[in-house]
Amino acid sequence: MIALPKPADFFAWDVRAGVAPSKKNAAVKREFKSNFFQSSAVAKVATIAPRKLRRRALVISNSSSTSVKLSANDLEEAKLAVKELVQNTHSNPILIRLGWHDAGTYNKDIKEWPKCGGANGSIRFTKEMGHAANAGLQGALKLLDPIKDKFPAISYADLFQLASVTAIELAGGPKIPMRYGRVDTTTPEECPEEGMLPDAGAPSPAEHLRKVFYRMGFNDKEIVALSGAHTLGRARPNRSGWGKDETKYTKDGPGLPGGQSWTVHWLKFDNSYFREVKEKRDAELLVLPTDAALFEDPSFKVYAEKYAEDQETFFKDYAEAHAKLSELGAKFDPPEGITLEAAPQKFVAAEYSTPKKELSDSMKQKIRAEYLGLGGSPEQPLKTNYFLNIIVIIAVLAILTWLFGGF
Repeated sequence: MIALPKPADFFAWDVRAGVAPSKKNAAVKREFKSNFFQSSAVAKVATIAPRKLRRRALVISNSSSTSVKLSANDLEEAKLAVKELVQNTHSNPILIRLGWHDAGTYNKDIKEWPKCGGANGSIRFTKEMGHAANAGLQGALKLLDPIKDKFPAISYADLFQLASVTAIELAGGPKIPMRYGRVDTTTPEECPEEGMLPDAGAPSPAEHLRKVFYRMGFNDKEIVALSGAHTLGRARPNRSGWGKDETKYTKDGPGLPGGQSWTVHWLKFDNSYFREVKEKRDAELLVLPTDAALFEDPSFKVYAEKYAEDQETFFKDYAEAHAKLSELGAKFDPPEGITLEAAPQKFVAAEYSTPKKELSDSMKQKIRAEYLGLGGSPEQPLKTNYFLNIIVIIAVLAILTWLFGGF
């Protein structure tokens, strides 16, 4: 069981101050720990300076030590820990945003890693976390720290993306195909420059969206699909400069009350974002200029209209686009990555036999697999065992003879 911080703790984090009042050494500890475990360079001294607090950390080369190898089991257990975290803190939106912002700095025109930006864990450094677009995300790092401590083999880059897709799935969203093994950046000097993420207040919203997302290698369909993630979460004036202090949908939380959401049920992942932006019938809901552009730009509108009507198509396109986003600029070790495909499990019928419950779809699939494994198929019943049938008939006749005295 991982000790979880209270929601009030992480939501109250003042990212612009650089450190939390009650945990002022957390940022220093995180950067020191990251460099200590991941640097493969010659021993060096790194200076970390959040605001007035400065500490010198000796970074020792680990090139001669045995590194901890990442395994699928580590990832599975970390995912369970993330699920527990999300269920206890309702932190789906902030974890999704963290994964987005770590990957969303990618520039496809830069070939050198990690100068190209992307999903490399660099957002954990104070230098990048201090970018205006990342206001409030320090709280997400604080939430994930205990999980990172428990599973040191998992890179920050992997943990951010794992937490993001897990949060989407737990909110009812699509299952996103993922692979892991991302390599982390090791120093703040490898952070991207500021200004790589979308700006909701850009003068020409549609043009701005294309400029940012085309730089990453996305097309118009993917831009609109990814915009649908705004179905989750809230905007807060003290962080992004957008939204209201509170609405009837956010005044009671969960988590820290307040902010303005794009949808009524802002912890549920569905296609309601597109319906609400299209209709603009509720003044309590947020519509940013970049949201409105999805129905104003002719090319964007084709996909926005489709997603407003067809959630299944939205889920499919979103899952594909998010998987692509999660790998932008990533360097994998091993190069092919590590997947979490479920291993085949032996089916034991007694474990699922109950007169009180309808079998789940997964259990039905296991029963079907056993049936097919014995030679059955949807078109052809199991072959009859004639010898067994003859024995059964003889046994029945013998019983009848005994009961009815030779009838």
